[in-house]
Amino acid sequence: MFFQIACHTDAGIKKKTNQDALLLKTAKTPKGRIGLFIVCDGMGGLTQGELASATVIKGMSDWFETELPMLTSSDYFETEVQEKLSDCVKALNRKILDYGEAANIKLGTTITALLIVYSRYYILQVGDSRAYRIHDGLDQLTKDQTLVARELERGNMTEAQAKIDPRRNVLLQCVGASPELEAVLTHGEVKDGDLFMLCTDGFYHETSDEELFTSLKPDHFSNEQQMKETIVELVELVKKRKETDNITVLMTKVTAGEAP
Repeated sequence: MFFQIACHTDAGIKKKTNQDALLLKTAKTPKGRIGLFIVCDGMGGLTQGELASATVIKGMSDWFETELPMLTSSDYFETEVQEKLSDCVKALNRKILDYGEAANIKLGTTITALLIVYSRYYILQVGDSRAYRIHDGLDQLTKDQTLVARELERGNMTEAQAKIDPRRNVLLQCVGASPELEAVLTHGEVKDGDLFMLCTDGFYHETSDEELFTSLKPDHFSNEQQMKETIVELVELVKKRKETDNITVLMTKVTAGEAP
């Protein structure tokens, strides 16, 4: 199999800095291709949000290059890779937390990571950046770890109320904010033609599921340039709708066979 990949990040219409960060790394192994795709939404005054998101991206990139190769040869890969992913994020959480305490500042970041190894995918999430899979429909693979999402799930508010609630960006957890961190881990099977999309909350608040599915049907894309142009168009649409946050989108389409 091979990956068609496209991404775009934008500071948006209001903020002077972009505290989002992303990572895309792929490698070819004797058993097939693997890929790690991540989006992070940093939070904190001045440049601290950028520091938090960049720290996570660097740490996860190092993990992909140094630890993952050893894991792929294990007979217990599926169990071990989720444990090791979680351990890496917990170590980064401690690193950011220690820095914040030493500097007497508050900073943190979300992380939504998609690891594709051969015919399986693994998702790790902390915060409210999302992962979707698009094939015959649009499937949201993550749950927002926010106060409003929790209240919505408990039946304490409606979808309409949740969309405009001023607390919709209040996170239940993020990397770097608390010693206690419980990343949510999920996994599943990759099908030929699957398109995975990761995005920060600046993207999805002003788009509907119907719009996303219509624009991002996998059979629309035969090359990465088409994917890139579509992402840019969607980000510009979000900006026209007056989204004030940073906006980041990363997509990968998984296709059987070798890259053309």
